[in-house]
Amino acid sequence: MRLTRSLEQAVCIITLLSTQDSSAPLASDVISERLQVSSSYLKKIMRKLVVKEIIRSVSGNNGGFSLAKSPKKISLLEIVEAVESDLSSYPDTGLIKTVFGDIRKNVASKGERKVTETFQKADAAWKEVLKNHTVADLLLETLGQEELPFKNWNESRPELNF
Repeated sequence: MRLTRSLEQAVCIITLLSTQDSSAPLASDVISERLQVSSSYLKKIMRKLVVKEIIRSVSGNNGGFSLAKSPKKISLLEIVEAVESDLSSYPDTGLIKTVFGDIRKNVASKGERKVTETFQKADAAWKEVLKNHTVADLLLETLGQEELPFKNWNESRPELNF
């Protein structure tokens, strides 16, 4: 498993939306500018987050994006699963059978199974940690606050008192 840059960008998008003033959706061009990515690239990430119902698209002249649910209900695992395709860390290519298949009956298959099971357990533990941490948890701990601050990121220079 190799996590991509899209994951870091998705986390930043969710963070912006978690602190966006609820009276106005966050414009996609503002997100694109803050992340310093093209709007076409941003749309690919946003689409994945919309499909997984983490964010929603708001149409119209003053449209943009907002969270589909509270940051208290968005786990890091949900974000990872939305933007990353393969979450298994061990790439079972069959090499163990190729290298050790002629040693002893079934030893290669047994070894391959053991290695795969071990990595599956590690993957499950990793996912469990991510599942138990929400966006709100991380933001509140990072900011040292008990309530999330809200800003209108659409303003040219939003006042940031984080």
